Amino acid sequence: MDKNGTMTIDWDEWRDYHLLHPADNIPEIILHWKHSTILDVGESIVVPDEFTAEEKKTGMWWRHLVAGGGAGAVSRTCTAPLDRLKVLMQVHASKTNSMRIGSGFLQMIREGGVRSLWRGNGINVIKIGPESAIKFMAYEQVRPGSEPGQNVVKPLQIKRLIGSNQETLGMTERFVSGSLAGAIAQSSIYPMEVLKTRLALRKTGQYSGILDCAKHILQREGVAAFYKGYVPNMLGIIPYAGIDLAVYEVSGPEPGRRGGSATLKNSWLQRFATDSADPGVFVLLACGTTSSTCGQLASYPLALVRTRMQAQGLADQKRSCHLELHPVFELIGPSEPSQELSMSALFRLIVRTEGALGLYRGLAPNFMKVVPSVSISYVVYEHLKRSLGVQSR
Repeated sequence: MDKNGTMTIDWDEWRDYHLLHPADNIPEIILHWKHSTILDVGESIVVPDEFTAEEKKTGMWWRHLVAGGGAGAVSRTCTAPLDRLKVLMQVHASKTNSMRIGSGFLQMIREGGVRSLWRGNGINVIKIGPESAIKFMAYEQVRPGSEPGQNVVKPLQIKRLIGSNQETLGMTERFVSGSLAGAIAQSSIYPMEVLKTRLALRKTGQYSGILDCAKHILQREGVAAFYKGYVPNMLGIIPYAGIDLAVYEVSGPEPGRRGGSATLKNSWLQRFATDSADPGVFVLLACGTTSSTCGQLASYPLALVRTRMQAQGLADQKRSCHLELHPVFELIGPSEPSQELSMSALFRLIVRTEGALGLYRGLAPNFMKVVPSVSISYVVYEHLKRSLGVQSR
């Protein structure tokens, strides 16, 4: 409050502190504003959270990751029916094959019973652990070193890459570092993404489990099948991570300056963070949900094309196994050729036959699971955090 060091506080200093003073304690902001670790909406391409030097030194970082992984597992399991319905609508719904939310659930239950609503959830939960670990390790390697007294030159200096000389990580640096870390993690576990889609789309009796599904794909389609849709998946990282950061995040205010990017987080810090950077549960959930929803909306066409490319070849497998196809579970519709299509060819086909709205099939169940996913993951995260002995200041 005493800016000029005179040991007295005049009216202007008192007014500025209470009305305009933004929180600029970076470790405190990092502590309270984590959202990618805490909030799980089923998408794993968000930029990782920062951890303070104290959290890394005391080993609290891995407790946060474990708590976040457990919260994600519970959240994804609870919202798995909506996630499977989204995949079915992305692949099967069209102008000629209308699929609604209610009729989609009924068809799934009639075809395989209530348990079929959770098809693909096992692999979706299993991949949380390796993906989170790889992303965290990759992010720590590719991001610029920002801890006080750190003189080690890391293998890839993002500051030099983008021409920045800031001491702290700005939004651009976090975006580049996080996108690279996300690309590395996604590349490592991408075959599991393909397995998740195939298992979600499978008909009763087609596969006996995850390993059986992998074996069938390998035998009938080869190793390359495990990377179908890889390009649109990588491209989807850019709009998702960029919009999530642009809406939610902020680079720390420069010394002696007010303001920063007009993001949700920065707006709250400037207006309300007079004594603490702790936003409270409601603000954190609202900001995290809004940014994740905007990121999903921007990258959804790429996600839909990725899912359709992952599913290519499934219909031929069913026919070769002499499985009877239900109309809702037909992969290739009347207007869609049986040969495998490239990313650009799929985009053109969808726009030509269904219009621009065809790129957003399945968006409704995807958005329906955002709020319960965020709420469940936060509650479970807080419970696991206390069980693991993580203390919040």
